[in-house]
Amino acid sequence: EPMRSVPVRLRFGHRSRQAAITGLGHGTTLNRVIDSDLEVVELPLDGIVLSSTLGDILGAQVGDRIILEILEGARPVREVVVSKLVDEFLGTSAYMDLTALHGMLREGQVLSGAFVQVDSSMLGEVYKRFKETPAVVGVGLKDAAMRTFKDTIESNIAIIIFFNQIFSSIIAFGVIYCAARIALSERNWELASLRVIGFTKGEISYILLGEFVLLAMIAIPLGLLLGSGLAALIVATIGRTELYRIPLYVAPGTFGIAAAGIVVATVFSCLAVRRQLDRLDLVGVL
Repeated sequence: EPMRSVPVRLRFGHRSRQAAITGLGHGTTLNRVIDSDLEVVELPLDGIVLSSTLGDILGAQVGDRIILEILEGARPVREVVVSKLVDEFLGTSAYMDLTALHGMLREGQVLSGAFVQVDSSMLGEVYKRFKETPAVVGVGLKDAAMRTFKDTIESNIAIIIFFNQIFSSIIAFGVIYCAARIALSERNWELASLRVIGFTKGEISYILLGEFVLLAMIAIPLGLLLGSGLAALIVATIGRTELYRIPLYVAPGTFGIAAAGIVVATVFSCLAVRRQLDRLDLVGVL
């Protein structure tokens, strides 16, 4: 499937931005325009399609006419209508139907490259032939690029998540343990008095530690709600740039991991305080 890439400077009013128009054939399958909802965007037969970010930069909306200053060849200047805005994850892109792009530039079947589907068993031979062809400037393998991208992102994200989980667990344990120790020091004589009049260790533990377990159970859903709001705030502030747009998606397993971390921290904190309850000074209380 052939493609044409043309460097241009787009102007709308007093705003301008240098970019490249990618011309794609109608009904292509090897390289398609995909929006943020993972839906295929069909290129209109006339007009230009801009990414929503590029549209915001130029201040252009659907139906506006923008000026294109071609930055190659005879450098003609053309005017074209914005037919559609598409919300993409990466870059500031512009697209046109390949035939419409040729017509606008008043050129023949000039191409910048092509997307090729190759039998996997012949990939090595085809790649070698392309690399040995003088007219071919460069060859890219989509699977290799995707694999490298995913490996890099996954390794970085895994490290970030690991350390965040460690630090958050330590903080949670520290907060719960300190609160339990303070409560124990404030109610030390009362709890010891209950032991003297006949309460068992398990019963006074239930009185003190049951309160923290209840508070933890109430705090977990509130914390998950607050965390979701914080994630939305981060995406809104630093997750939408000209280079990339990060969608807000919280996997159900994320809530489970966060809740499990608080439960584990609460259990260990209660066990640590429980040992101190076993060493209350009953003689001093008497």
